[in-house]
Amino acid sequence: MTNPAAAAPATPVAHEENAHANQFALLGQRRFAPFFWTQFAGAANDNLFKFAFTVMVTYQLQLSWMPPSMAGLVIGALFILPFLLFSATSGQLTDKFDKTKMIRFVKDLEIVIMLIAAWGFVTANAVVLLACVFLMGLHSTLFGPVKFAYLPQVLDARELTGGNGMVEMGTFVAILLGQVAGGLLVALPNVGHTSVAVGCVLLALVGRGVAQAIPRAPATDPGLVINWNPVSETWRNLKLANENVVVFRSLLGISWMWFFGAVFLSQFPSFAKEVLHGDEQVASLLLVVFSVGIGVGSLLCETLSRRQVEIGLVPLGAIGMSVFAIDLYFASRGLPRVAEMGIGTFVHQPAHWRVMADLALLSLFAGLYSVPMYALIQLRSQPTHRARIIAANNILNALFMIGSSVIAGALLGAGFTIPQIFLFTGIANAVVAFYIFMLVPEYLLRFVAWVLSRFVYRFDIRGETHIPTEGAAVLVCNHVSFIDAVLLMAASPRPIRFIMDHRIFRVPVLGWLFKLAKAIPISSQKEDPAAYEAAFAKAQEVLREGDLLAIFPEGAITRDGELQPFKGGVMKILEGARAQGIEPPVVPMALINLWGSYFSRIELRGGERVAMAKPFRRGFFSRVGLNVGAPVPPAEVQPEGLRQRVGALLAS
Repeated sequence: MTNPAAAAPATPVAHEENAHANQFALLGQRRFAPFFWTQFAGAANDNLFKFAFTVMVTYQLQLSWMPPSMAGLVIGALFILPFLLFSATSGQLTDKFDKTKMIRFVKDLEIVIMLIAAWGFVTANAVVLLACVFLMGLHSTLFGPVKFAYLPQVLDARELTGGNGMVEMGTFVAILLGQVAGGLLVALPNVGHTSVAVGCVLLALVGRGVAQAIPRAPATDPGLVINWNPVSETWRNLKLANENVVVFRSLLGISWMWFFGAVFLSQFPSFAKEVLHGDEQVASLLLVVFSVGIGVGSLLCETLSRRQVEIGLVPLGAIGMSVFAIDLYFASRGLPRVAEMGIGTFVHQPAHWRVMADLALLSLFAGLYSVPMYALIQLRSQPTHRARIIAANNILNALFMIGSSVIAGALLGAGFTIPQIFLFTGIANAVVAFYIFMLVPEYLLRFVAWVLSRFVYRFDIRGETHIPTEGAAVLVCNHVSFIDAVLLMAASPRPIRFIMDHRIFRVPVLGWLFKLAKAIPISSQKEDPAAYEAAFAKAQEVLREGDLLAIFPEGAITRDGELQPFKGGVMKILEGARAQGIEPPVVPMALINLWGSYFSRIELRGGERVAMAKPFRRGFFSRVGLNVGAPVPPAEVQPEGLRQRVGALLAS
C-alpha cells in the first residue's frame, strides 16, 4: 500500500446539489457533457472512416496487393499498432500536461488527419488511407489515457461508476452509428467517396468545437521528465501498476474482456454467413444487438451499485459472459441449412431469437464486468501516474486483442467451427475469471456482499456519504448477527479490515469469507495476551496504510437484541494511532432490523441463544438497514459517548 497522502486523488469538482442525481444528469453539466460528446464524436469518426475504407477496398477497389479477404485484418492491425508503440508516451504526456489542452491537441490532430483522409477518399488512394488508419490509431492512443484519467479528476467517487457507464455506453453507440454511417455513405452512387470525406471532416470539426467547452483539468505531475523509450517506459508503467495488486489484476481483467469481445466481434461476419446463413444485414444486426447489450449493461452498473464503485458486479458479469457464450454454442447448433436470407426472414424464425438473446445478454454482462473495473482502476491509482497506468492497460488490451485473433485463427485452421470457438471462449472465461477472483479475493467478497444485501435482504443505507472515500478511518458498529461484517462490506465503497472474535473464524463458510477478507482475529487479553496485542498491532498497520478499520466495540454478538456496553478497544486503537502521528476519524454506524433474522442469536436451544437454527425464519427480502453518522474527531471519542451516538442512530 502507498502513503495515503500521496495516494489522495485530485479533488473533484464539488456538486452537492447533484448528490442524488442519476448518471444522465451528468449530461447537463459542463464538467462532463462537453467531454462526453467530444469522445462520442471521436469514436464515431474512427469507425465511420475505418468501416467506409474497409467497404471501399472490399467491394469497390481491385487491389492486387491487398485482396478483400485481407483488408479487414490489415486495417485492424494498422489501427492497433500505435497502441503498442506510443501508449507509454501518451500516458506520460497526459500526466505531465493539462488534460483539457491534451484533448484539444488530439482533436486538432484529428482535423489534420481527416483532411488528408478526405483527399485519399476523393482520389481513391488506398496508400494514403492506410497511412491515415495508422494516424487515427495514433489519435486514439493519445486520447485513451486522457479519456479515463479526466473522469476521476472531475467526478467524485460516487459518480465514477455512472460516469464510466455513460462513457462506455456512448462509445459503443458511437461505434455502431459510425459503422452504419460509413457503410451507407460509401455506397452512395457517384458521390459515395466524397460524402465520406465530407462526413469525416465535419465530425472532426464538431468534436474540436465541443472540446473547446471542456473545463480545465490541471496536470497531476507537471514535473515529470518524459522517457521517450516506449519499451522501458511500458515496463516502468507495469511496475507502477503492480505496486497495487488489485489495480494490476484489474488491468489484466479488463484486457481479458477485450480478448473475449474481440473473438465475437471478429467472427460476426463469418458467423452470420456460414452458421446463420444470413446476408450482410444479418451481420450488421448482430453488431447492433451486441452494441445495445454493452450499452444497457454499462448503464445498469450505477443502478445496481448504489452510486459507488461496486466491484461485486464483476463476478456477476463474468458468470453471465460464460453462461451465455456457452449457450450461444448450443443455440447455433443444428440450424437448418437454407439459402442466404435477409434480415426480415432471419428475425421471423424463432430459432434465431435465442441466438440474439444470447448475444445481447453476454454483451450486457460484459458491460457489468468492465465498467466497475475501469472505475476501480481510476479510484485506486495514484493521480500522479494514473494516466500512465491506463496507458499500460491500453498496451495490454492491444496485446490481448492480437492474441485473440491469433488463437481464433489457429482454432479455425485446426478445423474448429465458429460455435465451437464461442464455446471454448466461454469456458476459458470461466477459468480465467475464477483465477483472477482467487488472486484478488476482494472481487469475490464484494460479490457475496452484493448478493446478500440485494437478494437475501432489502438493505437500505442512510448517511453513506459519511463513509470516507479516502484516508484512514475507524468504523464502529453495533454487533447484531454473524453477517454484520458482510453488510458493512456492501455499504462501503472501499475495502474494510475487521477486528473480529477469533471464534467466528470457525463458523463454516463465513469463517472462510472472513479469512479471505483478511479480518484480524482477536482473543481476550486473559485468554491469549500475545494474540490480543498482535491484533492491535495489526490494526495500527491498517491505519498507517490509510485503510478503513472496523470494530464491534460490544465485543460479542448481542444475545437479547439490545445495544451492549462498549469496551475500551477503540480507545487503545486511537492511542496507538496517535503515537504514530495518525488521527483517524471515528465513524459511528448502526445496523437496524437485523435482530430476529436467521443470522442473529434469537433462537433458544438448550437454554442457550443460538443463530442459524431456523432457515428462512423471516423469509427472503426482509428489510434491514444501516444508518451512518457523521465522523467524530479522535480527540472527542469516549466509549460511552460512542455508544450514545450509535444508540441515537438505532432510534433514528
